Amino acid sequence: MNNEKNKLQSALDEILATYQKGFSEKVYSEENDDHDLLMDVYGITPLLKRENRQYWGRELGMCWQRLVVEVCRQTRADFGPALRIGADEPCDLIVGNLAIDTKYRIGSGDSGTLKKFKAYGPTLAEKGFTPVLLIVREDNLGAAITACNAGGWTVTTGQQTFDYLLKLTGFDVKAFLQQRAQAFPVAR
Repeated sequence: MNNEKNKLQSALDEILATYQKGFSEKVYSEENDDHDLLMDVYGITPLLKRENRQYWGRELGMCWQRLVVEVCRQTRADFGPALRIGADEPCDLIVGNLAIDTKYRIGSGDSGTLKKFKAYGPTLAEKGFTPVLLIVREDNLGAAITACNAGGWTVTTGQQTFDYLLKLTGFDVKAFLQQRAQAFPVAR
């Protein structure tokens, strides 16, 4: 009886160990402790952001969108506002033949967004635009980036995004944000 009990416990321990390994691999310690230039501007710590990740992601994403739109509006004569196709808005702005959309980060919870990117890419291309996605963070879900690329989007993340904006506008958004680190601290 003890032998059977030990065998069962050993099998259960093996299951628990297998899940422990999976859970350990799923912990994004780098992501959880990473910060970015927008977080630095506001003095938002990774700990504060983790308290309400969805809120901060949404708000920092909207801030990023507004910054990119304003930089392009003021530096590009061929700037155009967000394109509307029926009730949809497949991009945040137009610059020449570029249909640009901005994201703070694309994570695993964005399946609806990914479906839209897959649909919007070909739609924008049919209208003569090159779809471009400018993402601030580099810790995006790889499958999400692959899906956007498959939808016809040119995707940039992190430093690539800042380089793309500098080339497009002549304005160094990264340096601007770095100069403003802690300039707009979030009161707690």
